[in-house]
Amino acid sequence: MVERLISAQSSEVLAMSAAELKTAIQASEGRVMLSEDVVTAQPLAETITNAEVASAFGADLILLNLFDVERPFILGLNEGEDSLANVQPDPESVHKLKHLIGRPVGLNLEPVNPHAAMLSDQFEVSQGRQATAASFQKAAALGFDFVCLTGNPGSGVDNEAIIKALKVAKANFPGLIIAGKMHGGGVNEPIIDEAVLGALIENGADIILVPAVGTVPGFTDAELLQVVRQAHAAGALVMSTIGTSQESASTSVIEQLAIRNKICGVDIQHLGDAGYSGVAPVENFIAMSKAIRGQRHTLNRMARSVNR
Repeated sequence: MVERLISAQSSEVLAMSAAELKTAIQASEGRVMLSEDVVTAQPLAETITNAEVASAFGADLILLNLFDVERPFILGLNEGEDSLANVQPDPESVHKLKHLIGRPVGLNLEPVNPHAAMLSDQFEVSQGRQATAASFQKAAALGFDFVCLTGNPGSGVDNEAIIKALKVAKANFPGLIIAGKMHGGGVNEPIIDEAVLGALIENGADIILVPAVGTVPGFTDAELLQVVRQAHAAGALVMSTIGTSQESASTSVIEQLAIRNKICGVDIQHLGDAGYSGVAPVENFIAMSKAIRGQRHTLNRMARSVNR
């Protein structure tokens, strides 16, 4: 048995296996928060990473966006490297970050389909950000605890490519695997349906990624509830995501989204990276945290030392 994630010490969290981390999330009963942070943006607090800011305001898991496994760096991590002009690749960047924040760290890898049915222009994704066998192996070597198979807007990631990449990930990455779409991403297809959900589960996704109810048109509470029930019955968890720039909305909006999606039974709630500096506004971390777990756990996560 492991301690639930929302109550675990950093020393306990960083020692967890993938299976133990999954159990620790499940045991937290819908009170886990994940922050997605852009590693290439000027950090919000200038001389420290966005991940440190998000962790200080209560995030339990950190997901790095635009991280390239071929050129690993995180702006703000090393002294003097707070802009792209002076950053250097650092193969120890993930280990250093985990030491500083005491949280599990993951990255987005994008399963690009060059022939996706696009509704908008498709832009090029560097090889080190694509969901390939080599990228999964390098992600493991760099020290990542989980990978997220999803797509940024315009990258040409569709569900067919996510499902194919999931099979490759299972063979090449030992950590947790999150898979799904937070929004259309410029591709003309349903974000999730029964067939896609079944394929994600069948091919071994540990956590199913879906939009938060209230973030994309037409995705309803009833649909999310069905996803949660089917995923849980198969042993998978569910993460609802605010990836539509609403992570920078007012705190009252964040509170509504948080409660609505908790009612539907999700295990993790995600705050996207669309703040001005590649991380959600700090007040929205507190708003979501207090909404889904109350002041006691909010203060606990914010104040607990990473040296414990």
